[in-house]
Amino acid sequence: MNPPLFPPIDAADIVARLDLMQAGLDMVNQGFTIIDSDLRLVAWNRAFIEMLEFPPEFGRFGTPFETFMRYNAERGEYGPGPVDELVAERVNAARAFEPHYFERMRPNGRVIAVRGEPVPGRGFVTLYTDITEQRNFERLIREQNSELERRVAERTEALSRSEQRLRLITDAIPALIAYFDRDRVYRFANRGYAEWFGRRKEDIPGREIADVMGERLHAELLPHIDAVLAGRSVSYEYALRRGDGCLRHASSTLVPEFGPDGEVRGAYVLSADVTEQKNTQAALLQARKMEAVGQLAGGLAHDFNNMLTVVIGNLAALKERQPDDVALADCLDPALTAARRGVDLIRRLLSFSRQQSLEPRPVDVCRLLGELLPLMRRSLPESIAVATCLPEAALAAMTDPPQLENALLNLVFNARDAMAGGGTLTIRVAARTLSGQAAADLDLAPGDYIEIAVVDSGKGMNAAVLARALEPFFTTKGYAAGSGLGLSMVYGFAKQSGGGLRLSSTPGTGTEALLHLPRCAPAAQAETEGIGALPAVVGRELVLLVEDDAEVRRVVRMQLTGLGYPVIEAANGAEGLALLDQIREIALVVSDVVMPGGTDGLSLARAVRERRPEVGMLLISGYAGGPDVPAGDVPLLAKPFARHELAAALESCRPLARESPPAKIPRRTREAQ
Repeated sequence: MNPPLFPPIDAADIVARLDLMQAGLDMVNQGFTIIDSDLRLVAWNRAFIEMLEFPPEFGRFGTPFETFMRYNAERGEYGPGPVDELVAERVNAARAFEPHYFERMRPNGRVIAVRGEPVPGRGFVTLYTDITEQRNFERLIREQNSELERRVAERTEALSRSEQRLRLITDAIPALIAYFDRDRVYRFANRGYAEWFGRRKEDIPGREIADVMGERLHAELLPHIDAVLAGRSVSYEYALRRGDGCLRHASSTLVPEFGPDGEVRGAYVLSADVTEQKNTQAALLQARKMEAVGQLAGGLAHDFNNMLTVVIGNLAALKERQPDDVALADCLDPALTAARRGVDLIRRLLSFSRQQSLEPRPVDVCRLLGELLPLMRRSLPESIAVATCLPEAALAAMTDPPQLENALLNLVFNARDAMAGGGTLTIRVAARTLSGQAAADLDLAPGDYIEIAVVDSGKGMNAAVLARALEPFFTTKGYAAGSGLGLSMVYGFAKQSGGGLRLSSTPGTGTEALLHLPRCAPAAQAETEGIGALPAVVGRELVLLVEDDAEVRRVVRMQLTGLGYPVIEAANGAEGLALLDQIREIALVVSDVVMPGGTDGLSLARAVRERRPEVGMLLISGYAGGPDVPAGDVPLLAKPFARHELAAALESCRPLARESPPAKIPRRTREAQ
């Protein structure tokens, strides 16, 4: 017979099983209770009693739920208020037998999580969990997160301020800074870099390189960009023509940025505007070149003037001796004309080399231009219109009037030649105060200037021609169409006057020549121009002629004797001093400036002033105002000169208040025949 499926259980077994179940519940670290539909305790464990610190006797079957609530209320666990109301509130909530969860912090600081679930028969089972440590960890995490967020916020603000300062610094420094990634897209550009390309810095990030700098420049710089993205630092220079037409120069360095994997992430662009440096170098090179050519021109001028003195003097003397010989005149006149053209060429060279003698004085520029305009218009074809912009107020420049006239005519004639098909010639005059960079760009000292602009609408010049336009003998007009000294003469005159000449030109749009001269106060009254009558020779004083070139000495002696002066000669300064000491009848000394030996014309002039102050002194020089010209009161006559020019110069240096009879020349001296 099979045993029954459910064997009978006696009371002892039930008690044993209940004890076993209670022992198991007591081993759970969570509190546990079961409340029946009458709100009485039917099951619990030790953790419940200990966790909530109830009296041990509460742990028995049938303890009312209200007992636990009242105990808690009386010990203040539910806060202030009437105990009965606090208890009734919780008992009524329990009678709803609804699922519930709440957390309660007990007076001892422990946090208890209470979770209740209804069971069939309208009771509920409740679990009590001590979550104090969990909540402490959560609170600590929250505090740490809050502290971390605070620090992150502070660091973010600090980084933001640092980034703003860095942007301010990078925008303020005179450098062009940018960064582009390996996809050739800009990620950063400072204000200087953006303005270099005529853009705002906000418009640069996110744009491709070619889009920012343009296809032409991008194609030029592409090998350098490829090199830096291949991992090599590169340096180079390039030129960029801005929207305003100005040509600017930049010196750039590209530095690659490497990632942790060694791959190139992008490149930094570090550039500097070197336009001023380039212009300064070009101006220095031009100045040195001009100085070298000027020194050469000055040296050549001395020798050529001596030769032309001999040529012109002899030709003039021959013509005077045979005034009625027509056939001879047909030969002499062209020769004299050619020789005088040679004199003019030498003067142009000296003008370029700044070795001519200038007589600067206040000149009303507008008045001078007004007098020149009729001549200018007659020299221009009808196809060229002339426009002027002259201020009504007088503007005076400290300059030599004839040289200024020549300079203006040269500029006008160059403009005329550039407008073979017609056009417009514009002449402007204005007062300019130049300082700082504006003066440096024009290679001028800061100060007040008169600016004369001569602008044509001709064919213009390219960069190569413009760079050489001021060089002597450089011309684009073809053989025999010009000497190439016009602009160089204007340049030399402007520099010697304390001003400058600047040309700017673009092919197809014409050329602008800016002539700057130092500004000054207008003269109290205009000086009368013109040539007065030559003074008559009133005496026949003995002249000492000192000249190392025998042919020049012969010609000058011939001119002096033609004027009625008796002459004795010396071949050098030492010989001249010896004659001066020996012959008391010497009243005038005519001496070359540059002579071999220890006593040149300047030394001789000083000796004459010291030994014989009553003797008149005249210097003659082929340099025409070069570095050998004295700064004192000794007159200077430039070679070659005509006889009437020599007469005027001698009259200006003859001893004053003296009327001498013709001098008797000692026999030991060489008498002029």
